[in-house]
Amino acid sequence: MFRRVLIANRGEVAVRIIRACHELDVTAIAAHSTADRDALHVRLADERICIGPERPEASYLNIPAIVSAALATRADAVHPGYGFLSENGDLAEALRHSGVAFVGPRARHLRLMGDKVRARRFMARAGVPVLRGSERALEDGADPGEDAAAIGYPLVVKAVAGGGGRGLRVVERAADLAHAVALARREAMTAFGDARVFLEHWVSDARHVEVQVLGDRHGGVAVLGERDCSVQRRNQKLVEEAPAPALLPAVRSALHEAALAGARALRYHGLGTMEFLLGPDGRFEFIEMNPRLQVEHTVTEAVSGVDLVVESFRIAAGLPLAVEDGGAAGHAIQWRIYAEPPRAGERVTRTVERLHPGGGPGIRVDLGVAAGDAVPAHYEPLLAKLIAYGRTRPEALRRARAALDDFRIDGPPTTLPLHRRIVRDPRFVAGGMSLAQARELTREPDA
Repeated sequence: MFRRVLIANRGEVAVRIIRACHELDVTAIAAHSTADRDALHVRLADERICIGPERPEASYLNIPAIVSAALATRADAVHPGYGFLSENGDLAEALRHSGVAFVGPRARHLRLMGDKVRARRFMARAGVPVLRGSERALEDGADPGEDAAAIGYPLVVKAVAGGGGRGLRVVERAADLAHAVALARREAMTAFGDARVFLEHWVSDARHVEVQVLGDRHGGVAVLGERDCSVQRRNQKLVEEAPAPALLPAVRSALHEAALAGARALRYHGLGTMEFLLGPDGRFEFIEMNPRLQVEHTVTEAVSGVDLVVESFRIAAGLPLAVEDGGAAGHAIQWRIYAEPPRAGERVTRTVERLHPGGGPGIRVDLGVAAGDAVPAHYEPLLAKLIAYGRTRPEALRRARAALDDFRIDGPPTTLPLHRRIVRDPRFVAGGMSLAQARELTREPDA
């Protein structure tokens, strides 16, 4: 096992990784920007090192700075968390050449799955059902109309290197296609430094269901169940649960087998998530793979009893999987608590003035901030995650309602009022909501 780990991330995921390091008796080193010098994860780490100014491209996205920090602190591994450089093959390769382990998959897997068009082709060859879409990225300046006509409307324009809902535009009719492609290209270039986009069929009545896979360097591959991530706003996940509700056993089994087939074809090692769209008829199709730890890993941990961050360290250290395929015990629901951006002309504080997390039986809260902390404007404003576990879904929902009602954050406006509305909505309580239903549920009142 590793002795010293540099954490190349921030916020609640950095705090989560520090917790796993301490459980393994590993020295946790926080790499931080100047904006985060007093952040919670920096205060909790055993050691710290500044990697640059507040702008992400000069710090958390700066590969030379991270490699230099790993060498300067004598780290024998770097954990990238999620977001930032967690799916960057260049970082993984640079660390390997420097003699530092990357806690994640091989560079070639990161590059292959990071290119959504190539990933789709690979999975189709592996026998995994794939959602219909472009066979290649759209040529710059070319007319996308022919591809769109072959796929059919509605469709979605997606960034080849995208994620987190950025570089994505839904198109209902041909007249809007060219403008949507231009917007998606511009946003993709800003977010990922890659303006390539492709087209994919849009299934509005589908659910977003993903499967957690793990693989080791000895050929071992396992599935740790699935999660439903259909409750999204602006194409950003808000609520996730495991296992996926209202799922027939035969569909669940087929989903797991498809995910295993993809992971085996890759000869994958590390944590990974196969993402699918699931139609109301039970048919599912692959959309992408995230070759990293997911924000929603917590619900899988709750129902499986497996510490996925600890397992990521074990796999990176060359140890065989310590888990086996298995079913879920109980039900868990995660609520992502974000600071809301100010509306036009609105002046809001960016400091957490008071924080009282919800609690009670079956409640876990992963915090990224503490009272008195600033919320930097340069990074994703995920403040905390509340996870409610119960022996049944109704019990998890009851516990979530009470904990969300108790949760208090004074300072920036947050998504807590929206979460309190969602947890009581009859459509969500019934389970199995589609993406379209979730968009209606999360629509802003003045939208």
